[in-house]
This record gives sequence, C-alpha cells and structure tokens, in this order.
Amino acid sequence: MADLDGKVAFITGAGSGIARAAARLFAQAGAKVVIAELKPELGRASEAAVRAAGGDAAFVQTDVTQEDSVRSAVREAVARYGRLTVLYNCAGGSIPQDDPVTEVDMSVWQHTMSLDLLGTFLCCRHAIPEMIKAGGGAIVNMSSAAALRGSYKGHVYSAAKGAIISFTRVLAGRYARDNIRANAICPGLTVTERVLRMFGDPRKTPDSPMAPTLRTYPFSVGDPEDIANVALFLASDKSRMITGAIIPADGGSSAY
Repeated sequence: MADLDGKVAFITGAGSGIARAAARLFAQAGAKVVIAELKPELGRASEAAVRAAGGDAAFVQTDVTQEDSVRSAVREAVARYGRLTVLYNCAGGSIPQDDPVTEVDMSVWQHTMSLDLLGTFLCCRHAIPEMIKAGGGAIVNMSSAAALRGSYKGHVYSAAKGAIISFTRVLAGRYARDNIRANAICPGLTVTERVLRMFGDPRKTPDSPMAPTLRTYPFSVGDPEDIANVALFLASDKSRMITGAIIPADGGSSAY
C-alpha cells in the first residue's frame, strides 16, 4: 500500500488514540509523519513504534492551544522534511465536567474550546501556507458524532465540534483554488485508552453504560484504526473529488 507516497503528514495528538493509529497507518502508506504531541513520553513512544515498523516519523513537541508552539512545530516539520502536504487535526477530546449550558463551569469552556477548536484553527493557520507552497494537499479535521445530534450532554464539546464542521466547509471553499481539500470526520464511540478507562469496552463488558447503544447501533463502537482508515482515505489522492464533506463514522447513530 502506497497511497501516501511522497506526502508529509502533520498529525496532532499522535502520541495516543486515533492519532497514534493514524501515524502508523500513514507511515505504512508511504508518508513521512510528523508526530505533533504535547507529552514527550507519548510522542517519543509513537515515533519509535512507527520507526520500528519501518516508517519515517519525527516527534515534535506541540501545544496546539499556543500559537507560538504551533508555528514552531510547523517550521520544524518543514525544515526536516522539506514541505507539508497533509494536516490531520486529531488532538482534542471531551472532559467529564462538561455539562449543560446552565450548569457548566466556564473553565470547561476555556479548556475545551482551546483544545478542540482553537487548536484546529491554529494548525490550519500555520500549515496552510506551507501546503500552498507545496502545491496543495489535504486537511482532515476531527469533529464528532456529538455535533450531529442534540442528545449529547456535553454542551461545550458539542459546540466546539459543531464549529469545526462549519470551519471545515469554509476552508474547503476558500482553499480549493490552492489545490487544498478539507474534510471532517465525525466518529462515534471509539475504544481508545481513555474510553477504556471511562467505560470499558461495551463489546466485551455487558454492564458498560454504552451497552444499550450498542444493541441499537451494532456498528457504533469502533477501534482507533477504524477512524484512522477513514482519515487515510481522505488524506490520499483516492479521495481527490471529496472536499467540504462531513463524514459520520458512527455506526448509523446520526442517521436513524
């Protein structure tokens, strides 16, 4: 498989979860991968795993909520690999303290909006000029199934992920002339390390709080590789006619 031969991918949050799976898959597909991760121990471990599998990866410590950090990380990526052609904004997530709008603490707003929305914004802000210099590329943003229905109790996370949908569409419209595509993925429940700690694996744990959902939506629980494979397709030229798309990977939970 060589769907990303010659491409340089900047993947945020690539020390764990979906982004770490994507780093491995992108490298296997031929990309040179920049592991943009805040925590050095996770970033170095992810880099080592990719290299052990024969891929080319470099860890660059990155705080996506700080513009200076993002600017520096993008510059380091280009200095190392010569250009940047794929941006996968995967860093983010919800926190248990996220509550309805009348109850949620404002510190949750600041944290979630900074990590999920501002981080995506800043990485696009600094990666897009490099993608234009490279002749174009692909942006893959991470939204959520929580942005597609009004049933999620975390109002701040839903708002941030909903904003990413709109942001992705305006990126697609503005930068098509520069040969840049932009799409977003809306995952359902994905069994990352964090989800395992919070809920267990509902496919294996009958008393998991997610078990009733799984009975109604048999395809609604996935592994990090399931979402990473969608990102791989969107990053590759096989999806060259797809831009401005919002792709649910939620087992149908936003459809019926």
